[in-house]
This record gives sequence, C-alpha cells and structure tokens, in this order.
Amino acid sequence: MNEPIRFDTKIAVLLRDDLEGWQRLNVTAFLVSGIAGTNPELIGEPYEDADGTQYLPMFRQPVLVFSGSKETLSAAHSRTLQRGLRCAVFTHDLFSTGNDRDNRAAVKAVGRDALDLVGLAVHGPKNAVDKILKGATLHK
Repeated sequence: MNEPIRFDTKIAVLLRDDLEGWQRLNVTAFLVSGIAGTNPELIGEPYEDADGTQYLPMFRQPVLVFSGSKETLSAAHSRTLQRGLRCAVFTHDLFSTGNDRDNRAAVKAVGRDALDLVGLAVHGPKNAVDKILKGATLHK
C-alpha cells in the first residue's frame, strides 16, 4: 500500500511567460476548471480532517504548471489539436471581460490561428502531453 501511485495521463497548464503574478493564478484557475468539468473521472473523493469536517474533492493526480513564450504557447496549441486532444484556452482578451458569456464571445470572435493565447490546459497520455509541451519549462 506504500507503493508510489503512477498515472498514465498528465494534466498540464502552460502559461505565457510574460504574465503578471495575479494573471498566472487567475488563468491557471480558469483553465483547470475546464479539465475538471469535462473529465469527472479525474476528481477524487472528498477530503475529511480528523475532526470530521468535510472538504471538497480535488484532482486525483498532480497538475503540472509550465511556462513558455508566446511562440511556445502557439506551437503547443497546434500540437494539441494535431493530436486530437481537447484543451482549455485563455486568451489575452479574457482579462477585459467579466463573465462566461463575454469570455466565450471573445474567443469565438477570433480564428484559431490568430488567438492571442496566454494559457492552455490539456489532459492526455503522458507521452502526448510531453510532446505538446516541447520547449516549455516547469513554472517556478
């Protein structure tokens, strides 16, 4: 029972390296909600402390956060789509919207290759996600 738990898949967030601290946190929170919302099997059991206080469940596996240039993000987006994986995207325009309806409209207004991406999140087989993230570095 003390053996390490291994995962065949990876959850990764890639952030553009020129974001401010608050932006990195905001974008990460939004992006992982897309992964959780479409992959309920990734969510574990609720937490409980020694006093019996209940807490919400979280992902069953780690979420790795990477950073890269605008070009790295664009290439990762293309590789994600080429591999047939779905991803969550956050564009620069979303910093100026205030709700889900306007967020979706801002993304819909721009073609796939012209999106000003500041972040993306992907879940998939480890080797595929590693190849998608080529050129990115683990976020510090």
